Amino acid sequence: MFNVEMYTGNREENYELVKKQLHALLHDEPNQIANLSNASALLNQFLDRVNWVGFYLMDTNGELVLGPFQGLPACIRIPLGKGVCGTAALKKETIRVKDVNQFPGHIACDSASQSEIVIPLLKGDQLIGVLDIDSPETDRFDGLDQEKLEEFVDVLMRHI
Repeated sequence: MFNVEMYTGNREENYELVKKQLHALLHDEPNQIANLSNASALLNQFLDRVNWVGFYLMDTNGELVLGPFQGLPACIRIPLGKGVCGTAALKKETIRVKDVNQFPGHIACDSASQSEIVIPLLKGDQLIGVLDIDSPETDRFDGLDQEKLEEFVDVLMRHI
């Protein structure tokens, strides 16, 4: 059973707690969809000032396809190199965007989204997909968020 935690520490301590929660949620569960579903639910409950948390997964045709998420209905397919998600996937690196309206080729799935962070899911050199988090605020994500969310993804990838 999962209990909602009150995150009362500083930001670093709170991120450490959510990583421990993720590990506990995924322990001994081999199903990728179940693990991604719980990871998106956990992050959605943990992060404040966000309006979408979810995953896009590599499809056999070389596109990203919508996976488990929390938020409003989303774009279903994103070509590699298109938008923030497709660019992060193509480059295999995290992209943090302060203002999505300034990102060339941004794909507006939810007009309320103003900033975004996308972290690739890598198994070795193989791209599995991306973690995508949107906020209705500009400049919502900083370097600490990036560092700790990349660590969150590292924990997640040990269970996928």
